[in-house]
Amino acid sequence: MTLQGWVSFKKHAAGFVCLASRRLAVPNNYKHVCLFSQSAANMAEEAKKLAAYAAVDNHIQNNQVVGVGSGSTIVYAVDRLAERVRQEKLNIVCVPTSFQARQLILQHGLTLSDLDRHPELDVAIDGADEVDKDLTLIKGGGGCLTQEKIVAGCAKHFVVIADYRKDSKALGQQWKKGVPVEVIPMAHVPVSRTIAKRFGGEANLRMAVSKAGPVVTDNSNFILDWKFEHAQNWKEVNTAIKMIPGVVETGLFVGMAERAYFGMEDGSVQVRDPAVN
Repeated sequence: MTLQGWVSFKKHAAGFVCLASRRLAVPNNYKHVCLFSQSAANMAEEAKKLAAYAAVDNHIQNNQVVGVGSGSTIVYAVDRLAERVRQEKLNIVCVPTSFQARQLILQHGLTLSDLDRHPELDVAIDGADEVDKDLTLIKGGGGCLTQEKIVAGCAKHFVVIADYRKDSKALGQQWKKGVPVEVIPMAHVPVSRTIAKRFGGEANLRMAVSKAGPVVTDNSNFILDWKFEHAQNWKEVNTAIKMIPGVVETGLFVGMAERAYFGMEDGSVQVRDPAVN
């Protein structure tokens, strides 16, 4: 199924780097690279918006409890959700998957709740780092995998939104950073060694960019990024890794998503449902 014509692409503009100083001589080919890079970035953002709007329009109804995912694509979903709540006077309750999601809900004036008050959700909408042909996902690039999986598991329907860059036939084709694994801090070394020994590849502690030391999740844990070497039976691997002492959760979402929306480069939206065996 394809949904056409929702967004007209904006005129492409050169990035800030290209305009940083008029006194600098900038080669023509460099200007072209900057224009191309900015154009690709704009296209990806429009694609995220297309997917998010399609999912919200197709799956959100009045009197629902909605799980709100994390990441850059979910920002557009919350924008559209808030717009519909205002225009249609919808009664919607939102359960966040992260601190980021919580802030988005509050900033848009939506009703915030939690799993204590609403342990059963009607639908959860979230992004993904990669989606394969069977709707197996890699999630956790933003570090929210555990809470994302909990919320998705509490929802009657779990819907994924992404742009065309996240679409793969097999995991690892597009996403090269590996499978995130949330671990108890004291266990990160033995868990890393065990994963590499049993499944190959390497599992590295994710280091923070704007702070000294490792990334710390909303649950005060560390994240290992497992860079696997080849395709696996993801259901079996997910279960096996979770059984390693010290592992909290993996970023493998197997058999959870019932539909994925991909915003495409041409302004359309492609919808993928699980294969019927």
